[in-house]
Amino acid sequence: MNVWAIDKDMPLKLLLLELVHRYGENTLALNNREQHYKAIELCTLNDPMLSAYIYTFGQTAGSYGIDLKYPISAHNIVGENENQTLDQIIEILSIHLFS
Repeated sequence: MNVWAIDKDMPLKLLLLELVHRYGENTLALNNREQHYKAIELCTLNDPMLSAYIYTFGQTAGSYGIDLKYPISAHNIVGENENQTLDQIIEILSIHLFS
């Protein structure tokens, strides 16, 4: 994934760069259906049913929100993780996608 080539908000590009640095180039997939400039949806290549929707809209400057999606939609966590720092988002993603 060429992070600089995607049309996304700079904080989201910084997050993607950090994730590529930590987990490698071919570990995560970006959902191309999501077209909002200030949001991305990520999943691992091994399990596309488990994903995270990360957004910067509606957050304080430099912060992120994250919704966690599971194969059983009743278990999704939406709107509970807002105004998170980059480090907090990376920690949530490491638990959600890589545990």
